[in-house]
Amino acid sequence: MTQLEEARRPIDPVFFSKLDNLELRARTVVEGFLQGLQRSPFHGYSAEFASHREYSPGDDLRHVNWKLFARQKRLYVKEYDAETNMNLYLMLDVSGSMACSSGGVSKLGYGSTLAAALTYLALRQRDAVGVTLLADSVRAHVPPSSKPQQLEEILMTIAQSQDRPRSDARRAFHPAAELARHRGLVVIISDLLDDVDALLAGIEHLRFRRHEVVVFHVLDPLELDLAMAGNVRFRDLETEEEVIVRVEGIREEYRRAVDQWRSKLEAECRERLVDRIELRTDQPLDQALVDYLVRRSQLAS
Repeated sequence: MTQLEEARRPIDPVFFSKLDNLELRARTVVEGFLQGLQRSPFHGYSAEFASHREYSPGDDLRHVNWKLFARQKRLYVKEYDAETNMNLYLMLDVSGSMACSSGGVSKLGYGSTLAAALTYLALRQRDAVGVTLLADSVRAHVPPSSKPQQLEEILMTIAQSQDRPRSDARRAFHPAAELARHRGLVVIISDLLDDVDALLAGIEHLRFRRHEVVVFHVLDPLELDLAMAGNVRFRDLETEEEVIVRVEGIREEYRRAVDQWRSKLEAECRERLVDRIELRTDQPLDQALVDYLVRRSQLAS
């Protein structure tokens, strides 16, 4: 299988077809550059010049300031404020723990399919979408764009992330928040297996920058239920540490601790006006995503 074929594995035409009558709208005011479905903080149909920024590969050459290039020999792109589309920032956890796959589908594979579906949905409604891969730092970043080839570029970036480092929310989320330059919708796809306070600080940074934040909390059923028996050797996917335990002796306490952790995350997200959607990798993703988008549209209407 070629790298491009590998990158395209998350694309499921049947799944994507179920999204054709749905919309992903921001609930808050957003900033962007195209006339789209979203509300803008700026008024008036025509775009007004706001500032310059350095050219990035994939930027529309029509917005390059060629007079400035003639003087400085560097490419700068004009930015405008207007009635606009949405900037969708996908933040995908690619740390070692996302490789867990007790049922055949890893959390990373599940999350990658979710990222592909959201990218497809955003591009279909002429929104700009980008992706940031997070682990112990920002591992890769594709700036938001609404160009037709953006889905393929995002999937290639995910497929090329071979390392599975330890997660470190303190070092990853704050730089990622700075990369989300325009107000929009930030979607975090992660198992959230990190220091809770560090995760919440990262979310608060995004909220401080006036983004709407949605968290898709992806978990493997084994992590929730510990549905096995006897003496089992467990290996930490990030530290490689191993421990052998008798499952029956720890299952009840383990489940209680997991439930407390999930409840705390839910309460803290709700307090910050953040949607937290819990997903299990043995749960059909198409139905889970459609259900959420329908609920979201009903609340927005």
